[in-house]
Parts: sequence; C-alpha cells; structure tokens
Amino acid sequence: MLKIVASADLGGLGAKQGPPVTYNWMRASILPAALPWLAVLLLLLLKPNRCARAWWIWAPVVCLAGGIGLLPVSPSLPSQLLEVLQDLIWALAFGLAAAWLLAAYLKSRLRFLNVLGFLLTLLGFSVVLFLFTQDWSEGPGIAQALQVGIVLAVSACIISVAVGLAGLLCRRRYRPLVLCGWLAVMLPGLCLLVISPILLFETLATGGRVPMSALFAPVLVTTGLCFGVLLPFLLLSFANAFYRQRLINLLLLAPKPPPLPPVAAPPPAPALSEWAADRLKAAASAATAAGHGPADPASHTPS
Repeated sequence: MLKIVASADLGGLGAKQGPPVTYNWMRASILPAALPWLAVLLLLLLKPNRCARAWWIWAPVVCLAGGIGLLPVSPSLPSQLLEVLQDLIWALAFGLAAAWLLAAYLKSRLRFLNVLGFLLTLLGFSVVLFLFTQDWSEGPGIAQALQVGIVLAVSACIISVAVGLAGLLCRRRYRPLVLCGWLAVMLPGLCLLVISPILLFETLATGGRVPMSALFAPVLVTTGLCFGVLLPFLLLSFANAFYRQRLINLLLLAPKPPPLPPVAAPPPAPALSEWAADRLKAAASAATAAGHGPADPASHTPS
C-alpha cells in the first residue's frame, strides 16, 4: 500500500497539501510470461515427443527469444515498431514450436490437409498465446493489440501457405536448399499479394496517392519477419533426424536414398585340371561302350 500526498506552496490561495491518495500495489503475475514456455513443455510430454531429440525444439525458441532482446539495439527502428515486432516474433516462435511438436499427428496422404493442420496449429497457438500475454486494461492498448493480432494472423497464414507451396515445388524430393530457395521466393510474393489490396483500398478511400516506398516497406518487413522466424526451425529440421522426418511427412517429401553398396563381381569358376578332364573323357567312353549309346541321338542307326 502506498499513500501519495501532493504538496505545493500556494501562499494564501489554499492549503499546502492536498488530500492523500492511497494506491494498493498488486504483485505482477508471472503466468502470462510463463504460459508459452509451459505450453511447449506440456507438448513435449506427448507420447510422440518422449525422446531426447525432441527437446532440441528449445534451440530455435531460445535463439528467437535472444533475438528479441537484441532488437532494441537498433536505433533506426522506432520504439512502437520494436514493440510490435517483439510481440509478433514471440507469438510466432512459440506457435511454430507447437506446430513442429504436433506435426506427428499430421499423417494425411494429401499435402493440402497436412498444411491445413499446420496452419490451424500455428494460428491457434500463436493467437491464443498473444491474447493471454497482452494487457487489456487500457483503451489505446486494446486497439493496438487488435491491430497486432490481425498482423499476426496474416503472418501465420503467409508462413503456412508458403511452406505448402515450397513443398509442392520440391516435386516430392527432400532438397533443403531448394526448399529454402522457394520459400525466399514465395514469402515476398505472398506478402505483396496480401498487402497490395489493402494499400489500394486506402488509396481509393482517401483519394490520395501512395508512394512505392509505402508499399515495399511493409512487404520487406513482413517478409523478413516470416523468414527470420521460420529459418531456425528449418535449420533444426535439416540437422535433426527426428524433426527432419516430420518435415518430410508434412510436405510428403521423399528422403534422399542412401548410396548403393558396390556390387562385388562373382568369383571365376575354377578351371578343370588336365587329370580331371581325362577322367571325364574316360567315363564318357566307358558309358558309350557299355551300350548306353552315344550322347547324340542322331548317331543311332536303325537295325
């Protein structure tokens, strides 16, 4: 409990001290900050994830969490944009972790159904975690949180669609570099496809003219956000056989076949010795003389 009293020397205009104001300090709850970590920990307890290799999912999560702490170092970004990027990276990182841990249940033979399940998992976890970690007590903060939530949902959809299209263009072959290359092409294309109608609608509504920088800046920021969050999880899948198999099953990619062992030539047949050849000839002559007839039927003469 804190008691605050305003004090000022007003001379003869009034009292020097105003009425005291009592403020009750509430201990901040650690649940909003700990909820994403607890959610990933609970997913690790699922039966398909009960192995030591599954715990490597913490590597990209911790990497992105550390990257969030380095964002304020950049003086070129405004503080409001930094807060938005931190919230987006935080939510997408844990959403992708949940999608990778639940990918064991996406075993459809149709790539579309697998990608749809990936999208619902990523969208559901990231949005729910974002809603639980926001402060909904202030009016201006609510409007900003809703805007960030919309951007988060759009980013989750862009990531899922880009992953599905990149897997389709890999032609059922597991090629990590080709997959990353197609993602680098798909992400800016999808961002441009989504952001262009929004800016066009604003231009028509205001009757003004939107410069090209106003179009490419959001596209570049959204592309960098999506690819930067997705890349650590892709590197984990390329390096870890446990998550590599889940990526292969998710996108229906055939693993690279192991090299075939060299085929040894059969050993040559042993040559007959001269003594063995003479014995065979003698046995054939004895059989002919005993009345068995010659080996060639055409040599028989009728009696």
